Amino acid sequence: MKAIVLAGGSGTRGRPYTEYFPKAMIPIHGRPLVDHVVRYLKSFSFVDEVIIVSDFDGLGGQIRQYYGDQRGIVFVQDSQSGTGGDLLHIADMLKGESEFVLWFVDNLCAINLSEMREFFLNKNSMACIATRTKRREETGFATVEDGIIKKFTEKPTIKLQLSECLGVYMLKKEIIQQLRAGRHKKLNLSYDVLQPLSKEGKISAFDIGNTEWLDVESPMILERYKETVRKIIEQMES
Repeated sequence: MKAIVLAGGSGTRGRPYTEYFPKAMIPIHGRPLVDHVVRYLKSFSFVDEVIIVSDFDGLGGQIRQYYGDQRGIVFVQDSQSGTGGDLLHIADMLKGESEFVLWFVDNLCAINLSEMREFFLNKNSMACIATRTKRREETGFATVEDGIIKKFTEKPTIKLQLSECLGVYMLKKEIIQQLRAGRHKKLNLSYDVLQPLSKEGKISAFDIGNTEWLDVESPMILERYKETVRKIIEQMES
């Protein structure tokens, strides 16, 4: 199985840092973010190749320089035509694959891909998205009755009313045909393809349960959630 890491994007939420290096190269515990993701993906025996998609003509060139000529890693210039466009751009590299992993580089999480893959195959869906229904809040909450606070709860873990979609997917190769059918200048995988398929019951959701997850949008996020980052990295390296 091939794993595709989408490491492009302008990184606007990470400015001014991302004016000098891509989000994928944000340092975490001595290594760039992208390397934590790549090493984690390669730790699964069924992942035989990692394809990194980025703007290698721009700041993304730093990613290629970091890896050099490393076996099992392929670099592809992004298509500048949306997430769906990037998948179409590398469609030929997915020939012979029955399914593949898609991982957005700013997702830091030790998702059990073996369990996710088994769940995906058992559901026989076109796509499976990692989701969560619990989230630890970073502010204090209060129980209020008739305008009076009865109880404070500091940084609780709350149950979400809706499942939150994370940036880790497993997709069947047939998804490429769906992308070709909806081809236009900018092709968003989620809205242009997965949304219509969800109405047909063809998208499954793998709940990560209590597994920690973090959206690494900038170095400031890493500082703010230092303990969460430490836990995630330990889980990814264990």
